[in-house]
Amino acid sequence: MIKCVAIDDEPIALSIIQEYCKRFGDIELQCFTSPIEGMASIKDTCPDIVFLDIEMNSHNGVELAKEMPKDICIIFTTAYSRYALDGFNVDAVDFMHKPVFYPRFEHAMKKALVWVNAKNGQTKRRDTITLKVEYKTVVVDVDDISYVEAMDNYIKAYRFGLPTVVSQITMKEIESLLPDDRFIRVHRSFIVSLYAIEKFSNRQIFLKNYDRHIPVGRTYTEAFNNLYNIYKQNNNSK
Repeated sequence: MIKCVAIDDEPIALSIIQEYCKRFGDIELQCFTSPIEGMASIKDTCPDIVFLDIEMNSHNGVELAKEMPKDICIIFTTAYSRYALDGFNVDAVDFMHKPVFYPRFEHAMKKALVWVNAKNGQTKRRDTITLKVEYKTVVVDVDDISYVEAMDNYIKAYRFGLPTVVSQITMKEIESLLPDDRFIRVHRSFIVSLYAIEKFSNRQIFLKNYDRHIPVGRTYTEAFNNLYNIYKQNNNSK
């Protein structure tokens, strides 16, 4: 569950964000028309993402953002595009110009989730990642993933003894989310967990509990050999 806070002095704008969060799925949202109350909630709950209006009657959102903890992901929402540069100067992950339509909101959320996953990776060794699955988001334990396969604009994450997860994310994006000491890109269409490898022979990876063989592309062979050999040495020494 992604924890979010929205601060906007326009109730209609908040109701739109609320509707979009419900549609996106797996979001716990708190809404505030009072910037003071919203900031107090942020300090108490430490949300993952904050939707923040910039020009409010009593406060300026950019100045409020400067007071927030550095590990909070900020998405600015405003009717005034001239504030966009100010928003990025305080490391906002995105800037949504009102009126906000759902495709633009979804795009901002995908960017924010990459940021949140990266932050969690620094503090939690990326033990979980958050993926968009149809109309909701799901949290996936990376240790459950055996390999990932590219499918046009989607990926399939195959899991040990669990249903396959299909998500609209690129291979480059999911590669950046997975811990690089446990997963490696071996082909333009495949990322493999080192835990899942039974053996490697003739540029073919044989997986545990799978009949399928994964090809290793020529440009990926050297990097794979290096990491796989280190992995085997570390495990043999235990």
